[in-house]
Amino acid sequence: MSRALRILVAAASLFGGAASLSAADTAPMTRGTAITDPELLRRLDEADALTIPRLLSPEREAGRPLTTDLLFSELSQLKDVPPAIDAEFDRYIAQRKADYPTETIGVGEGFDVQLFDRTVLNSRDTRFVLAGIVNRMDRAYVSEESCGEIRLIYRLARFDGGKTATRLPMTFNLVMKARDARQTDADGKPITCAEVARRWLDNGDWQGLIGSRFHPTDAMLDRIETNIQLSVAAKSALHDFRSDYLLKVFKYDAATKQFVEAVLENQIDRDRILSDDALRRDFKAWLLAPENLREFDRGTVLIPERFLARAAVVPTPAGLDASALQPEFGMVQGEGKGEGRDDPVFTDNDVVGALKQAATRGDMQNIRSVAGFQRRLNDVTCSGCHQTRGVGGFHFPGVDWLADRPSNASLVPASPHFFGDQLRRRDILTAFVAGKRPDFSRGFASRPQTRGSRELVGSEYQDGWGAHCSLQDAGSGTLDKSFTSWSCANGLTCQAAAASRRIGMCFIKTR
Repeated sequence: MSRALRILVAAASLFGGAASLSAADTAPMTRGTAITDPELLRRLDEADALTIPRLLSPEREAGRPLTTDLLFSELSQLKDVPPAIDAEFDRYIAQRKADYPTETIGVGEGFDVQLFDRTVLNSRDTRFVLAGIVNRMDRAYVSEESCGEIRLIYRLARFDGGKTATRLPMTFNLVMKARDARQTDADGKPITCAEVARRWLDNGDWQGLIGSRFHPTDAMLDRIETNIQLSVAAKSALHDFRSDYLLKVFKYDAATKQFVEAVLENQIDRDRILSDDALRRDFKAWLLAPENLREFDRGTVLIPERFLARAAVVPTPAGLDASALQPEFGMVQGEGKGEGRDDPVFTDNDVVGALKQAATRGDMQNIRSVAGFQRRLNDVTCSGCHQTRGVGGFHFPGVDWLADRPSNASLVPASPHFFGDQLRRRDILTAFVAGKRPDFSRGFASRPQTRGSRELVGSEYQDGWGAHCSLQDAGSGTLDKSFTSWSCANGLTCQAAAASRRIGMCFIKTR
């Protein structure tokens, strides 16, 4: 096992030292699956131990982490990232002006639409700080050889020259494979997924990590994921309050040693599919094929790249209906408004027929209705998932260990969706350690798959106050079959919280 991997997995299981109340409260849920201890993250960052330059350019002398003006100019692996982001901004601005020609748009106050200031990506006052480390071995179904992924998540921050800093609305995720399959242990034996998982679940001493020199092999580098708050627009006669987020992915090319622009996993290119009849037919046939529909139901489907997009713009906030989460899809009959509604990719008859045949084979675990199919079509995508129980467009903003007096919002390291999924992820690690074939399936993003555990009962993550639940249809008086189990804890009742006929939120019963 590489020194980098040994250090990561050792750090992953310990949450010692000084921590905020929020980190202490959530540590049991993330045991073995994520590092959210602010003191550990601060020390690893300030010691230049797990910074982006240290991992991508290990020959550099240890020292002060690079500011963004040097990060993108000195690290040749990242040279394609800024121009790709600039191009997306330019496309977004042009489209926004076309959609709302009377609005003013620009950087700073005084504009109807306030844009993210791109100059911070080439500044001596900003840099990316380590905001968290997340074990995603639950994604080993993508590549069993790599045993899944380890994600190092960085948050952009502006420093004023002193000790204070302000976090900016951008995350930079360095995604590494959980292991290099070519590496061996001290006895010359291949490192197994079971060994990697065991090290994450075991306790370790992270004090020795500070100041260490290490780096992942090229074979472990996988991709970069960026999430930027493109704009903020106040409520107006044209629209409600809205923030738009840009999601981009850059895949590592070991031959050229460059991170190059790539498609987003399962991010369906709606516009291209709806405008190309042949592509539309191919996509419908592919997704409704029995073997693909089964994986789609379980949340482990991998949609071919020919159907996918290279960027996603995600509006926030979103409603509870799947049609509100991604209204631009227009792919399912009756789904929201806009282009494609009268000529959808999937009609009700298409979906009902495919589900009926799948049910006879015993293939379905989650999708049992057209509404369930529609919701999975949304939450299997990057954009749809980010809109489901997120924190202002992010699922992992990280603990703000930079602030002297953090706000309540900055004390929350991740979203309800993230915390609700930790039991499933830990169950998969435990299966690896036991030498069993893990169950990689997941439920809908709105409601965690608990694997029989009662750890989340009564909490906001499952069935407590604010949890998503199933409403009775006003017309039929019944629950949708895909969401029947989404009940509320004792003393709470499912109440409509938005213009949704099927999904509500758990609130205190009123007379």
